Amino acid sequence: MHQFAGTGPYQELFIYYLRGRLKLRNQMFQKNFIGNWQEEDSFLFFSSSANHQIEKLLQHQPHLKYVDSYCMPYDHWLGEVFSTFEHGIFRIMPPWEIAGNRVDAFTDKHQILLDPGLVFGTGTHPTTRDCLEALELAAGSMQFSTVLDIGTGTGLLALAAARLGSPCVIGVDLNFLAAKTAHRNVRLNRLEDRVMIAQGRAEDIIAYPADLIIANIHYDAMHNLISTKGFIAKKRFILSGLMHSEAKEIADQLERNQIKISKQWTHDDVWQTFYGKTEPNRVYNAQ
Repeated sequence: MHQFAGTGPYQELFIYYLRGRLKLRNQMFQKNFIGNWQEEDSFLFFSSSANHQIEKLLQHQPHLKYVDSYCMPYDHWLGEVFSTFEHGIFRIMPPWEIAGNRVDAFTDKHQILLDPGLVFGTGTHPTTRDCLEALELAAGSMQFSTVLDIGTGTGLLALAAARLGSPCVIGVDLNFLAAKTAHRNVRLNRLEDRVMIAQGRAEDIIAYPADLIIANIHYDAMHNLISTKGFIAKKRFILSGLMHSEAKEIADQLERNQIKISKQWTHDDVWQTFYGKTEPNRVYNAQ
């Protein structure tokens, strides 16, 4: 349980890098255990030293191999000192600043409480900010009954879509810790009636009916998604997380399927974001 005080939910992070996939069971660790970032290997996070717990874990799960451990301030892991900021019509603030009476009940901004935990995605990255602008633009053109947010991360874009009036938003992330963090942020904003978070593969949910799809993800995953009938069936799309050369390939792929890019954002000729619309009556060309 986070104690929202000071400049973040944790003062320091104790990170243990283990080779192999952790078999996580209930009550395996003590209360200082924060979470496990699972990819091919395992990264375990604690709020205090957990050397003894790791030694015990390695004894019970000999397929795991200790690689390294680190101790760093929370802000260093996050890559920034996360504080309240405004972008467009949104006001995003960490919950530990509530005690400072920084929530403004009379603001005309859409306020979003965001606890990033161990997941990247506070809204300060250029691609996330561009997605927020694209969402604002999309909301001004039509009402979205259902929004699908692929690679939801902290859930920020899903929450923003709900704040803009969408009654049904589905956020999906393959990483369990990201999905858990996004779900916590949904509860934090009391938007459980509008936003649902799921842990799973984008390929398994792309066909779900939605008016708008948001995908701030890696090129490899996006390249596959936009070649599916599920993507073509969406009325509007926001695609981001692309670097220059990748963006050109995605744009060419969209053009081959006669899908229109309405607006493009570029930062330092590196990060690219697309907003546009599909037309289901167009000929579908699988790549």
